[in-house]
Amino acid sequence: MIRILLVDDHEMVRMGLSAYLSTQMDMSVVGQASNGQEGIDLALVEKPDVILMDLVMEKMDGICATAAIMKILPETRIIVLTSFIDDEKVYPVIEAGAFSYLLKTSSATEIADSIRSAAKGESVVEAKVTNKIMQRMRGAKEKYLHDSLTPREREVLQLVGEGKSNQEIADTLFIGIKTVKTHVSHILQKLELDDRTQMAVYAHRYGLAK
Repeated sequence: MIRILLVDDHEMVRMGLSAYLSTQMDMSVVGQASNGQEGIDLALVEKPDVILMDLVMEKMDGICATAAIMKILPETRIIVLTSFIDDEKVYPVIEAGAFSYLLKTSSATEIADSIRSAAKGESVVEAKVTNKIMQRMRGAKEKYLHDSLTPREREVLQLVGEGKSNQEIADTLFIGIKTVKTHVSHILQKLELDDRTQMAVYAHRYGLAK
């Protein structure tokens, strides 16, 4: 039997979820809380397997409650069930330890299936949220790549972005053309690019060239 705690500030949402989940032969709703602090208190008493956690609530929101519960009950699976997918909600609650992330547009069947998946250790994340996470990861990777450049390599990248030839770069920086070629080779390797054209595009994409 999967023991479930509901944390949501809307009574009708809690009542609807509780009524439906109680019809599931493998589930039991062991408590309901109207805010994050109540959720923490009930979690300590009931030690549920899965918590359905709203995010925007008075007294304490779902992000703070998730972080607190994860510290004291790390084995509990917290499924965020919310209407929000903005950055200031998604990333903090995932970093706080949320196991799955669903929107309230999910069907009752989808919610029940997600609870079963969580109980088995399988995470379920709304497609829109997955896309946001992947975009952020890609952006973080790209920023990290050019952050690894040396000051001189950044200068070379900037000049490549401005359309300068190797000889023009050498003249501008007062270095030999072989040194310029070496820098270009290192930059391509660090940024995981194939040619100067991609370097120029990269430089303009991140404002590294005028």
